[in-house]
Amino acid sequence: MEQGGFTYLGVLFLIVIMGMGLASAGELWSTVSRRDREKQLLWVGTQYAQALRSYYRSSPGLAQYPKELVDLLQDERFPEARHHLRQLYPDPIGGGEWALQRGFDGRITGINSASTEVPLKQADFPSQWSDFEGMQRYSDWQFVAEKAFLDGTNGPAKGQSALPQALQP
Repeated sequence: MEQGGFTYLGVLFLIVIMGMGLASAGELWSTVSRRDREKQLLWVGTQYAQALRSYYRSSPGLAQYPKELVDLLQDERFPEARHHLRQLYPDPIGGGEWALQRGFDGRITGINSASTEVPLKQADFPSQWSDFEGMQRYSDWQFVAEKAFLDGTNGPAKGQSALPQALQP
């Protein structure tokens, strides 16, 4: 009887230790996943900002931004359609639709996530997005066309790959 009681307590203790280990692993995985989604947000947001800037700069006649995001895929303002963006990417943080920044004429000048979560990343942004430092919500990270090429490059920021892992083929 006594031996069985000690074995039972030992098994319970082992289960508690394993549960604590799994909880720690889950928390670590969650943080890693969230950091990856933040990288995706920066990459995708930059793609949209560059596409908006490209659309604006290539306007025939009066420079205009697009009315809808789909206009970035197929720019019908020319005899032969132009493509400023490969595909419409979903918001990696919110998982769905983007919040759109519109100019006085109702045209799209930028995008941002609709998520009100607090970002993990608070510093060391690419120079064109340096104003994101210290922002309290992902929705404050506004990817606008006028800042798309501010740093003079369209490549990844120092230490970042060109394409986030989740978006790589």
